[in-house]
Amino acid sequence: MTIEIVVYNIESARKAQEGGADRIELCDNPGEGGTTPSYGTIEVVRQHVSLDVFVMIRPRGGDFHYDSYEFHAMKRDISQCQKLSVDGVVFGIVNPDGTIDKKRCKELIDKARPLKVTCHRAFDMTRDPFEALEDCIEAGFDRILTSGHQTQAVKGIDLITELIKRANGRIAIMPGSGVNENTVEEIVSKSGAKEIHFSATSSRNSAMIYRNEKIAGMGSDEGSEFKLRTVDPERVKKMRVLAEKAAGR
Repeated sequence: MTIEIVVYNIESARKAQEGGADRIELCDNPGEGGTTPSYGTIEVVRQHVSLDVFVMIRPRGGDFHYDSYEFHAMKRDISQCQKLSVDGVVFGIVNPDGTIDKKRCKELIDKARPLKVTCHRAFDMTRDPFEALEDCIEAGFDRILTSGHQTQAVKGIDLITELIKRANGRIAIMPGSGVNENTVEEIVSKSGAKEIHFSATSSRNSAMIYRNEKIAGMGSDEGSEFKLRTVDPERVKKMRVLAEKAAGR
């Protein structure tokens, strides 16, 4: 069973390794579903963790259809990731009609090699999951991260199971979204997935002694400077036990 943890900062990457994760998906901006992290963050994470580091290649939040400028930025980000010796990259491009943009995805995949390449949950925004499955295989992706076209993977179990069956080893199918201690056994045992993606999120209080309580989230209602996102290593360990138990059924 391969355990992948999505992380949004350096501390979380280190905590994921402490918990025994096999791989991390390194992102920025959790509120937007993940965007490309800074090169400085990628470099420091690469230097301080020995597990596989996959980096999100997503120039902005919102949809997964990109103009030529954004596409060029994605190519440049992949080049930088190669220089920083990461193990893989994660991206997805969708056409306006809801199909996978095979041409541009293949161009990015070819550029990324020999890095591993995952199609992220842009897959869940396609019009037909089985058409998208074949398109991802044709483009050359190594795996697909999916919630089964639902808000949470546990709700998309039937589709995830069918995707794994139809993939027949040609591409890995990795369930993600809403995967936790309460859902992982059901997802793994029913789908037969060999990889699982989750966050094992925790938070800790800021070390700041002085606090301007008049301001939270730099004026936004969405966050606070005094509550920091991290990963709970014990949750990672527990999830592995549950996932491997379910896989052995």
